[in-house]
Amino acid sequence: MKRRLPYFAPWMAAFIFCTAPCAHAVDYTRVNPAASQISFTFNQMGSRTYGTFGSFRGTLDFDTDKPAAAHASLSIDMASIDAGSSDADTELQKAAWFDPVTYPVGTFVSTRVQDLGHNSYLFTGNLTLKTITREVQVQVLLKPENGIGVFDGQFVLNRDAFGIGAGEWADTVVSKDINIRFRIVAPEH
Repeated sequence: MKRRLPYFAPWMAAFIFCTAPCAHAVDYTRVNPAASQISFTFNQMGSRTYGTFGSFRGTLDFDTDKPAAAHASLSIDMASIDAGSSDADTELQKAAWFDPVTYPVGTFVSTRVQDLGHNSYLFTGNLTLKTITREVQVQVLLKPENGIGVFDGQFVLNRDAFGIGAGEWADTVVSKDINIRFRIVAPEH
């Protein structure tokens, strides 16, 4: 009796290999600012306050097979701050806060990216506000959705480290820690 399995095995292996779903590298290189968002929350006199930055530009060079080679940057129009009321927005434009007339742009530029597994990454980079630069680390979760990469991240910004909320605002009326969240949307390439 002839054994047919040895002759059949290479064909079966080729069939399984060629028809099995394959993971492939995905590149994300364009940021869609209309679908992206940068927001923040803080406490003021015991109440939680929410706000956004309405205008920013981003660049992204992210290959899922080579995350250590990734690069990201954001330029935020500081005058585009919206803290939910015209009084708050007017106050935040003053020199004690963001002073966008003197410092119109805040920037983040990544310096390295670490793969944490399961589509989670640690972006380390330089955040510059009011000409003060500090290194920050941001944990980011990549959610691929129908040909689009959604990069969700958050970190805590200590406003004292950047001279934000100086003078009469230096006390604890406004929390020192500001929670920054972002959602950066980029199509696959």
